[in-house]
Amino acid sequence: MKKIDTLKEIIFKKKERILLAKQQLSEEELKIRVLSLPPTRHFIEAINKPHVISLIAEIKKQSPSRGIIRQEFAPLDIAKIYQDAGVQAISVLTEEDFFAGNISYINEIKNQVELPILRKDFILEPYQVYESRFYGADAILLIAELLSKDKLAQLLQLADNLSLDYLVEVHTDKELKKVLSLKIPLIGINNRDLHTLEVDPKTTEKLFILMPKDKIVVVESGIKTSQDVLFLKILGVKAVLIGEAFMEASDIKRKVEEVMGW
Repeated sequence: MKKIDTLKEIIFKKKERILLAKQQLSEEELKIRVLSLPPTRHFIEAINKPHVISLIAEIKKQSPSRGIIRQEFAPLDIAKIYQDAGVQAISVLTEEDFFAGNISYINEIKNQVELPILRKDFILEPYQVYESRFYGADAILLIAELLSKDKLAQLLQLADNLSLDYLVEVHTDKELKKVLSLKIPLIGINNRDLHTLEVDPKTTEKLFILMPKDKIVVVESGIKTSQDVLFLKILGVKAVLIGEAFMEASDIKRKVEEVMGW
């Protein structure tokens, strides 16, 4: 039986979504609209604290590996709970077909919560960078595997021009090599293989030792307990991005405090 390549399916649908979005709001129109927006919040500054490990808490309803994670899903309420719990930043999953996300959640949250917001999606082209800024994101996720070195450099330059921070995600040493050839302060290590959806925490151990000391490292996927967080803190990781452990909890605030040891 042929294995499903989840990433391939996601990208196929994402390209369709981008075409639809462009029909409703053109890139030219977006370029004009972003000129009059208020300044972004400092995402990197918020999560890069000395002697502590920061938390980027994620908002997502479902995932391809888990299906629906949270039935009672109210993004703004969740964001307020995260802020109340003392998280440093919020990640909002905006991919529609596999994660049941929506980019409109960002603006809704931004209007009532003071934390910086990361747009987590499968960003492939400049249109989505303008779109992220327009809908209120302070930072964007860029996945190294999806982008050639030239395309990545182009999107990083555009993000800089729009005052957006960026988290560039890697899963293999080959991807890390590509990323390290560019001036990128914030690098994410994703323990999940996006093709098979399998999680291997050893990915972090393998890649972290190859990381220059001046990089701010965020670890994503498979972080569930305070022991996991403590191990990463001792390793020298600056921040963790956690979603599922909180989304499946009946008491989100208590779960954040438990996992982070606050």
